[in-house]
Amino acid sequence: MIRLDGHARIPDGLRGGVIALGNFDGFHAGHQAVVGRAVRHARDEGRPAIVATFDPHPVRFFKPDLPPFRLTTLDQRQELFADAGADAMLVLPFDGALAGTTAEDFITGLLLDRYGAAGVVTGADFVFGKGRGGNVVTLADHARRLGFFTEMVAPVDDAEEVVSSSRVRQALQAGDCAAATRLLTRPFTVRNIVQHGDKNGRLLGFPTANLEMGQYLRPLYGIYAVTGRLPDGRVLKGAANLGIRPSFDPPKELLEPHFFDFAEDLYGQEIDIAFHAFIRPEAKYDGMDALMAQIAVDCDRARQLLADV
Repeated sequence: MIRLDGHARIPDGLRGGVIALGNFDGFHAGHQAVVGRAVRHARDEGRPAIVATFDPHPVRFFKPDLPPFRLTTLDQRQELFADAGADAMLVLPFDGALAGTTAEDFITGLLLDRYGAAGVVTGADFVFGKGRGGNVVTLADHARRLGFFTEMVAPVDDAEEVVSSSRVRQALQAGDCAAATRLLTRPFTVRNIVQHGDKNGRLLGFPTANLEMGQYLRPLYGIYAVTGRLPDGRVLKGAANLGIRPSFDPPKELLEPHFFDFAEDLYGQEIDIAFHAFIRPEAKYDGMDALMAQIAVDCDRARQLLADV
């Protein structure tokens, strides 16, 4: 899949495409409906299907001190968009210039001139332009006058309410992996490079792969049943600690998965850790024997929870 820079004019071969426009962080069931509709339009009309996403997230631009909240990296989104059938991912860098672009200039100067859109598909709640001055009605009005088509995709409901990134974040912060998985249609997954740690897990008999959380949202600190995907495609089952490791000094936030029946060197490799189930909160133990005994119990529980994965 091609990754396009939103600062540049789209190449001729991708002009006249159908653009799915949104942030799409998490790419949950609602996002998938929007992109799916754009892809179907594109296929029916023999046009390129392009997914436009913002990076950094607009909220990060306006509130730079906000705690990390991302559900996916750009690389993850690119893979998800490709799996959904898109031909290209268009990354719109959200900077001062974009924040100051009026809704009309966003449509005429960017969507039509720079990106050559023949059609635009959005969610019902999509807003854009300086001061959030544009919405789906603005798009529809300009489409009638300027000769492109637009479609608004209705929200996707589950058994409770509208699917949203906010609900995914709330579920993860509550340790509710089942709800997050249902909304995302897959487990929440952290991708990062394995780094050298303090080797505490190895000393305890449970070696771990240590990953920083970066800009990802922090799920509830605690122990999780996880799977790990290696660069070669292998999937491993394990138990992971996410938190500050209260039994060790100094406190240091890490995601530390221990993979069952696995002893290979993963340092420097980029791996995916998928969160399947919350086991228990983090706790501090008085001695290493008590900690080792609890880790063994946690691993047994994780094996049970992952039996059908």
